[in-house]
Amino acid sequence: MMNLIGYLKTGPTALHSGGWRHPEATLDDIFDPVRYEHMAQTLEAAKFDGAFFADLFGVADTYKGLEMFIRSGGQNSYLDPLTVLPIMARVTTRLGLGVTISTSFHNAFHIARSLASIDMLSKGRVAWNVVTSTSELEAANAGLDGLPPHGERYDRADEVLEACSALWNTWDDDPFIFDKRRGVFGDTDKVHYADYQGKWVKSRGPLPTPRSPQGHPVIMQAGSSDRGREFAARWAEVVFTRQGSRAEMVAFYEDMKRQVVEAGRDPISCKILPGVTPILGETDSIARERADYLDSLQHSEYDLAYASLSVGADLSKHQTLEEVSNVRGNQGTRGRTDELSQFAEKSGVTLAEAAAKRSRGGSLVGTPESVADELQDMFESGACDGFVIMPTTFPGSHEQFCRSVVPELQRRGVFRKEYSASTLRGNLLS
Repeated sequence: MMNLIGYLKTGPTALHSGGWRHPEATLDDIFDPVRYEHMAQTLEAAKFDGAFFADLFGVADTYKGLEMFIRSGGQNSYLDPLTVLPIMARVTTRLGLGVTISTSFHNAFHIARSLASIDMLSKGRVAWNVVTSTSELEAANAGLDGLPPHGERYDRADEVLEACSALWNTWDDDPFIFDKRRGVFGDTDKVHYADYQGKWVKSRGPLPTPRSPQGHPVIMQAGSSDRGREFAARWAEVVFTRQGSRAEMVAFYEDMKRQVVEAGRDPISCKILPGVTPILGETDSIARERADYLDSLQHSEYDLAYASLSVGADLSKHQTLEEVSNVRGNQGTRGRTDELSQFAEKSGVTLAEAAAKRSRGGSLVGTPESVADELQDMFESGACDGFVIMPTTFPGSHEQFCRSVVPELQRRGVFRKEYSASTLRGNLLS
């Protein structure tokens, strides 16, 4: 069975810059808990494995300061996703719930305790989308003078994951006795110190929070650089990726699975999920009209601002990969930069022009049946284990996909009709 995870933001838009301007997009509920409760219930009713919140540790200002990400409705995260997960967990029983947290700016003990607490309250349904962060603005918000080098950030991330793993394992299963008559609350022999110490990270433990039903949160990761793939092969149970073509998807899939095996893990334990953006219509022509209308709402300069954030340089000033490399320092997402530069080279355009052409991100435009055809073909051809479904408008995109494409996938026998496990890890592996 393919895996499906919903992409979410605590803001007005996901990836398509015109989505928030659509007449059916809701905006006045961004700060209303009902918005997030409704989406969680919608995805759970469709039997999605989970949903996760992308996040940025600040407000982007790489391109022309704050203007584009405030005035043009950028991908801002107005709420800390950690505060939203419990709201969604309260109204669901099976849907996995993921949050993005950077290993470069957060203390390992704090990460381990926060995620373990929500994992316990949700009965084992939390995921951690691990990022190392890619912008100086985030470093400044964390009180750092600059962003550490790419490789060093991943080395630190390894230590943070090692420390968190040690902390999550400071409790054995079934530690509580709750014997009022004897006055024995818990079994001391089942709680241990972590005593972790690395080059950048150390933590004594034990964690105050016991083990959840799934043991520890599911680990997600989205790095596509060589070092990012090495990190994912060691730690990731879900890899979120964006690839430009079917051939690139297959190549990425085969490379990641090979590296997972070389890291001593079962390849089944690591799910490769490319992001796709379905735009649906009753007919192919209606779907195309809807896509064209959405595109007419795009803010081309915002798309340039978002791409500038991704590559770590202002693309209105720096047009070539060489120029970008000379000015960005330690900033930028290596995988996104490679994707744009390869597309620019193939198309004979600048990086800025490539950003405008690639802004929508893996769009599948068509009827529910034709979109299901594409998803099934990619899944069964060995290009992926499932998909991260990225919306254009809220709440309609996810609602429409759940209402029309999911039943078609279920009818074909490639997606579950019922959950088979109570934890996120259990459903990912079932």
